[in-house]
Amino acid sequence: MRPYVTPAIVVHGGAGNLLPDDPASSGGPDAPRLEGVRRACAAGWRVLSDGGTALDAVDAAVRVLEDDPTFNAGTGATLNADGEVELDASIMDGASLRCGAVAVVKDVRNPVVLARAVMERSRHVLLAGAGASAFAREVGIGAVDNATLVTPAQRARWEKALAGAATAVRHGTVGAAARDGQGHLAAATSTGGTSLKRAGRIGDTPLVGCGTYADDTLAAVSCTGHGESIIRLTLARHAADLVGRGLAPMDAAREAVRALGTRVAGEGGLILVGPSGEVGFAHNTPVMSRAWTLPDGTVEAAM
Repeated sequence: MRPYVTPAIVVHGGAGNLLPDDPASSGGPDAPRLEGVRRACAAGWRVLSDGGTALDAVDAAVRVLEDDPTFNAGTGATLNADGEVELDASIMDGASLRCGAVAVVKDVRNPVVLARAVMERSRHVLLAGAGASAFAREVGIGAVDNATLVTPAQRARWEKALAGAATAVRHGTVGAAARDGQGHLAAATSTGGTSLKRAGRIGDTPLVGCGTYADDTLAAVSCTGHGESIIRLTLARHAADLVGRGLAPMDAAREAVRALGTRVAGEGGLILVGPSGEVGFAHNTPVMSRAWTLPDGTVEAAM
């Protein structure tokens, strides 16, 4: 039996620039995002501290972010060109290399739950569109009306964008990476994609090795940013490989994001956890909300 080791989790709420109409609070416009990633990180930590798996921890953390309309995932996700929410998600277990993903889903509140069901209850890795929805019903995940996923704030942004009056704003994706008390790794990522995207567009999030990757011998990684650029670099696997080659997780994150900028002129960021439980994160955008645990379970957060 593997010896117990200190668990760790890191989450992100998307890389991008600040929204001019982000909800303000007494802590300023950043506060809702910082509070959101703290809650998600704490939810994942509770799973780990109770002896749960890294897979359960990233699942729990991402669900918190999907349910928070502050973030571009699940409820409150950005709208496509047709004014609808289309959701993508993926999850991966670093111990077994099992993975599951869904794309272009319109009628599921928590796409990360459906992605996990694809991994655990089907013989496939990625299901999309109507096929993903049909599978959701088969495994008991109830349907929701797409309109319930649309928030007034996102509808207003969509209308401004159609009128050409919107400020160029980018916020994409939420995710988590964790290591559990048995030393196993997992990662999960979820997104509503880019604002005004063509219906049916799929970014990096549901593509294993691009937006998400986990391997106990390398690292667990979740990416955020311009999906097309991340796909071209297979950024998640690239970052994990850098850890495998001996770079410290923080250095690996920075080097991977540097490559994103220099090789494909991409914008974004990533979080990762290495086999030792050390976390890393980096971004080349103005902000990337993130939170991570210290060895004693204390949650730190930053933009």
